[in-house]
Amino acid sequence: MKIYKLKTALLLAFLVGGLFFISCEDSEVIDAPEISEALTEDETIAITEADDVSDELDNLIDDYLFEDELSSKDELALKDDGEKGTGRPDCAVKTVVMEGTTRTITFDFGEGCEFPNGHIVAGKIIISHEFDVDAMTMTITQTYEGFTFNDVMVEGENIIVRTYENENGNPESVKTMDITMTWEDGETASRVGTKTREWVEGYDTREWADNVFEITGNWATTFKNGVVVSATITKELRREMSCRFIVSGTIELTKNDVTGILDFGDGTCDDIAIYTDADGVETEITLRKRNCKIE
Repeated sequence: MKIYKLKTALLLAFLVGGLFFISCEDSEVIDAPEISEALTEDETIAITEADDVSDELDNLIDDYLFEDELSSKDELALKDDGEKGTGRPDCAVKTVVMEGTTRTITFDFGEGCEFPNGHIVAGKIIISHEFDVDAMTMTITQTYEGFTFNDVMVEGENIIVRTYENENGNPESVKTMDITMTWEDGETASRVGTKTREWVEGYDTREWADNVFEITGNWATTFKNGVVVSATITKELRREMSCRFIVSGTIELTKNDVTGILDFGDGTCDDIAIYTDADGVETEITLRKRNCKIE
């Protein structure tokens, strides 16, 4: 099968659990395509970048909850005695407020805070839950206040059911998403669905880079123009925090009853994914950080 490499700039991307429309600076000028009945290459690459960013924010929440769990059980001192790295950038300010049995944690990124991989976030992420040190599960409400990820406003709510130890003995989070994204020009897009995120490696240390997650789930993204793209993870996605990209797993993507498969590879840390459409044609997608602006 012939493999086509993407050479044009990204037209669509959706960040923090969604997809969004952008145009990137490039020496080559291209026209916006008409809405396709089948999934376009631009929509496909947007999905891969969206999940990459969404997972980074999920790791922030998991990292806090694990740290909180160890502190509550006086186990933090027993962990790695070396230098400890977390998923939170140094510029993030965390505050904790207790009202009865309800604990509210606010991560304040101020007017701009850079993550280790270069993403810029601002505003606040707020999570709240009932505090019970003996409970084996926890239901968390996650909201946003004036929050932006690379200048895109994020609003809405996630409900996360966190299990400290699943049937495999690992921490696990099941997230129900209902998020809306808004850009400076008024463009919007939304995503609803569910993701299950199992923390399979690194949860017994305080080193951020050794964290590994396996992700399953399904969701639907609706654009402002009414286009809907649904996604189902058919082979669990593997996210290693030492790598910027998802390293393996497959997603089945459907638009207008036309389905294709997005394959992230064999576990190698690289910026390549392969999309196979309904006709068996493969497209090699190169993932890269781009300097883009809202149009």
